[in-house]
Amino acid sequence: MDRSAVSKCCMTSPFRVPAANRRRVNHVSVPPNKRRADFKIFSAAEGPPSAKEGPSVFSKPSRLYDLSEATTSVQAPQPTPTLPSKVATPAIAAAGVLALAAGTKYILDRPSRAYDNNVGEEYDAWTEEGVLEYYWGEHIHLGYYTDEERAKGYKKKDFIEAKKDFVYEMLKWSECEEKPARILDCGCGIGGTSRLLAKNFPDSKVTGITLSPNQVKRGTELAKEQNLPNVEFKVMNALEMEFEDNTFDLVWACESGEHMPDKKKYVESMTRVLKPGGSIVIATWCQREEGNSPFTEDDKENLRFLYEEWAHPYFVSKEEYVRLMEGTGSLEKVKTEDWVKETIDSWRHSIWVGVWDPWIVVFKGPGIWYKTVREIVTLERMHRAFDRGLMEYGMMKGKKKAIDVKED
Repeated sequence: MDRSAVSKCCMTSPFRVPAANRRRVNHVSVPPNKRRADFKIFSAAEGPPSAKEGPSVFSKPSRLYDLSEATTSVQAPQPTPTLPSKVATPAIAAAGVLALAAGTKYILDRPSRAYDNNVGEEYDAWTEEGVLEYYWGEHIHLGYYTDEERAKGYKKKDFIEAKKDFVYEMLKWSECEEKPARILDCGCGIGGTSRLLAKNFPDSKVTGITLSPNQVKRGTELAKEQNLPNVEFKVMNALEMEFEDNTFDLVWACESGEHMPDKKKYVESMTRVLKPGGSIVIATWCQREEGNSPFTEDDKENLRFLYEEWAHPYFVSKEEYVRLMEGTGSLEKVKTEDWVKETIDSWRHSIWVGVWDPWIVVFKGPGIWYKTVREIVTLERMHRAFDRGLMEYGMMKGKKKAIDVKED
């Protein structure tokens, strides 16, 4: 048998070594009288055949071809240890979800719009975006819900109608004169209340003031559309009003006090422009009176978020508003109430109207998506703060004392 025969033998062996791992060996001579079946290939562990097994071409040690010599010392690569896929995939996914949730909570728990004399700018942006008006209508304040409406479910009431109802209830509660000749809407937004009062009192002149030029523009547009010549809007700071003393028969302030950096001056400014015998009515978000129950650290943290997410410098209690009103020396018959029960459903109702009709937000793009998510979080946090008693819905009213006329 020639070299090719030996090669063929090795090729057909179950112990065949890959070509890349073979080492060159010397030629092995095979006697012509030996058949292929007479040869036995053995491993190093078996050792060479003994003499008893008969003559073999491998009987001489110097001529042995051991498979251990025919291979290199290269070992097969060891597989990289891996976790079982059935365990690893859910675990990694769960860790990713937890990390994402923690990161999202961290971002949303950090207030993003702290007060920095930026109230006008914030309302300019909200007005230009159009989302707030789309969902809240012309009235940027909470709505009013009766006991019967709450019993049926607040979601069954029209959200925008609830806001109009609030205006009518606030007007009734104010006990103002039957036909006030001049009305000031202090912090008018886009003028929903101003226009409603102008419709209700067609012979009166209504003036709305705001820090936002965009709100003045929008309010004026809507007044023209609704053919209301007896209402006007001005850009003006409520703490530095340009009106003369004793100008208005009714001073109306609905959810504007929250943004005032000086509550005392706010009350004094409104009192100054109110006519003697005229009425002042204020509706505003208040924090509870501390009294003998100081705020906890959790309370303070929650209040800080509510201050700094919607450009509020700080809140005060409704009792503090009464003290400020009485402290002017010009107001009498000052009273206060808490309308949390009547208004609290507004917070979650405003979220649901967005759930039912999300398309304006969807088409606005990622920037508005992010801002809307922040608004939803804040609305829910407001609801919880009012629900637990940390916040109250303060209603305050009073009359300006008549001027004493002294005889000469």
